[in-house]
Amino acid sequence: MEDLFGDNTSLDATSAPAIFADIILPVPIPRMFTYRIPRSMEKSVGIGYRVIVQFGRKKVLTGIIGKVHQKPPKDYETKPILEVLDDHPVVNPLQIKFWFWMAEYYCCQIGEVMNAALPSGLKLSSESRIQLNPNFDQEHCKFPIDPREQVILDVLESKPELTYEDCGKLLGIKSSYEIIKSLVAKEAVLVYEQVKDKYTPKVENRIRLKEPFSSSKEALEQLFEKLSKSTKQEEILLKYLQEIPVFLSPEKNEKGLEKKTITDAGLSPSSLKTLIKNEVLEEFKVIVSRFDNLPVDDREIHLAEFQEEGLSSIKEQFDQKQTVLLHGITGSGKTEIYINLIREVLDSGSQVLLLLPEIALTTQIVGRLQKVFGSEMGIYHSKHSDNERVEVWQGVLSGRFSFVVGVRSAIFLPFDSLGMIIVDEEHEPSYKQFDPAPRFQARDAAIMLSWLHQSKTLLGSATPSYESFYNARTQKYGYVHLDKRFGKAQLPEFHVADILVDKKKNLLKLDFTRLMREKIQQALDRQEQVLIFQNRRGYAPYISCEECGWIPDCEHCDVNLTYHQYSEEMRCHYCGFKEKVPRACPACGSHKLTTVGIGTERLEESLSLLFPEARIGRMDLDTTRSKYAYQRIFDEFASGNLDILVGTQMITKGLDFDRVTVVGIVDADRILYFPDFRSGERAYQQITQVAGRAGRRDRQGSVIIQTRRPDNIVFDQVIQGNYTEFYMTEMAERQRFFYPPFVKNIKVTARHKEAKIAEKAARHLANLLKEIPVKKIILGPEKGLIGKVKNQYLFDIYIKLDKTGNTPAIFKHEMNQLIFELNTQKEFKSVRFVVDVDPY
Repeated sequence: MEDLFGDNTSLDATSAPAIFADIILPVPIPRMFTYRIPRSMEKSVGIGYRVIVQFGRKKVLTGIIGKVHQKPPKDYETKPILEVLDDHPVVNPLQIKFWFWMAEYYCCQIGEVMNAALPSGLKLSSESRIQLNPNFDQEHCKFPIDPREQVILDVLESKPELTYEDCGKLLGIKSSYEIIKSLVAKEAVLVYEQVKDKYTPKVENRIRLKEPFSSSKEALEQLFEKLSKSTKQEEILLKYLQEIPVFLSPEKNEKGLEKKTITDAGLSPSSLKTLIKNEVLEEFKVIVSRFDNLPVDDREIHLAEFQEEGLSSIKEQFDQKQTVLLHGITGSGKTEIYINLIREVLDSGSQVLLLLPEIALTTQIVGRLQKVFGSEMGIYHSKHSDNERVEVWQGVLSGRFSFVVGVRSAIFLPFDSLGMIIVDEEHEPSYKQFDPAPRFQARDAAIMLSWLHQSKTLLGSATPSYESFYNARTQKYGYVHLDKRFGKAQLPEFHVADILVDKKKNLLKLDFTRLMREKIQQALDRQEQVLIFQNRRGYAPYISCEECGWIPDCEHCDVNLTYHQYSEEMRCHYCGFKEKVPRACPACGSHKLTTVGIGTERLEESLSLLFPEARIGRMDLDTTRSKYAYQRIFDEFASGNLDILVGTQMITKGLDFDRVTVVGIVDADRILYFPDFRSGERAYQQITQVAGRAGRRDRQGSVIIQTRRPDNIVFDQVIQGNYTEFYMTEMAERQRFFYPPFVKNIKVTARHKEAKIAEKAARHLANLLKEIPVKKIILGPEKGLIGKVKNQYLFDIYIKLDKTGNTPAIFKHEMNQLIFELNTQKEFKSVRFVVDVDPY
């Protein structure tokens, strides 16, 4: 019976009368579903295989086998597995164990975790198609067939099937659903589901020289004599022999030459076709990787003395602790320490995962790592296509990639022997998944994944999250501190510029104080570079009428529309709604419409007016939507083709540019004054991180912080580098008012299209939660900070749980039951309860 529950070994059909599989399906239901394994499949399935099953009457779904056993379900009759999709498992038992932990901890369903974990290319899509009903007789049809329906029926006479999209194109309409529905009602057509595999391997067309020409010089010479009058064919053959020395390297001829090498050289495609037809050349297809083989730079990385000490200390701490926090100031060379640790783990035969908070970071750090690890390293992030992500997944399965650099979704890759997980910039909010479920924190999940693999976790940051620093101070984690910059790099000089003082003296120009303008001009005069940080994209947060105060709102959300000058439109950054800017105020008719606030687009325009000679670029979500946009902007800045780069938080993380000497923070108050218990922590982190981009080599940098409140304590602490002192101040407040890390936070949001129902459901749930017999504080319900998103009204309940013992697990279990019971009540059936554990 070991085969049934083991690591994907085949099954012995004679061992039991029937064998069943518990299958994880991509549906938000809190359990697996049991299906019968047909006798013909018993030897070819196991844990981690993808299978196709029927779910309900019409749905066909892709699932993952989570367990194999011999116990039929008591409540329903099992259906058979329809098809096995893989020759080998695509998921391993450790991953499935990790998925179940995540579903339990983050209060979501196992199917939701599977949906998040598997790359889209490994999921099958189900597409509805129609075909003629063989029993349909149009002459004796009781119902009239309208002209548009007749068009579809006529085409189906000659074609076996049509998709809904095909029907829409035939009729020149966007949706053909109603017409097809009518044809189904008249029993003229049948609708069925066809399952399609999304992943398609990259195929390359190649050619090679056939026998006897590839092995006999004499035969080849005779061929050239024969082709003496066919100049174009002769040119192709010469080109092939130039690329592939068939007699010196017969193995190269076996591999062949990419067909496009001939066509790209301007040689005749028709002559190539003739050579293939005459069996001089042979055409064949091969599956190739979408990733290039990269050379490795063998140069040894030399660590400074303080880095060597830090590396030794990390290794010593790992002897005692599973997790170590590396607290290294910006520019201290944490990446070089990572490289040394990664190489040691890989040399031991284990795998390594390096997590980065955003794709923006991967652009620069990946280039450095690829020089060291070459093709041994895989890259996994959202800018890769579905097919590319599947290839990385399969590369980890096959052992091609033993080291992966990725964003938060990389924790789901099929590692089977993880030796270390490194979480760089571990404090970053980007590690938190907000929507859809599971709403996990990748740093915390990585620590759990590491525990499952019995491996080590290294958390790196210049400004650690208070939770991680607290765990280090209470000796749950190991702790290593690097307080020096690598090489001759010096810490930057800070300047605080008072916006209100400059405004009173009429010195504020186009959102920039005199000090900021002077520092930028000095850098430009020295042919140095400038980074300008503003965590707000668009031209301005909103437009307002000077006469009546009208402000345009989103039709679907409780937020103002953000003005984007470049596209001359106003957009909602929550639901994507957009509309053109009105020529006059729709409320009073006035033409006095003005922009309010500052976005990156407006700063880019202001800088071009203040410094017309400067070359200015912008990096935000709007300018980096395309796949290679990050790389293009980075390359331009790194090569000196840009003097000033304006950006959102994308420019604050881990970037290293030699010539950046001035960093400007345009509106520090926007970071600081935000209704969140983490606002002080976040302000310190963001200001410190963006300041760390200045003066990374032998030139001291300058950081200019523009604010209306220069007396705020956070600015003094950042300037003095007093992380610990600021941490102690903030932690005293958190302990007093019961905030993490002293309690466990959970937020439950009730969502519904009617505000009264959403509020009533939230209030009802809050009252039930108060009755759960554990130590807790229940706050709310209150209308959400943004009360309506995508036409759904939001009411929030905040829960603060005692962390001791099994309290959080007991509470979450009871809460899930209460939510399930509420959703079975007619009044609250359509209310959606969104649970966010450890909200950010």
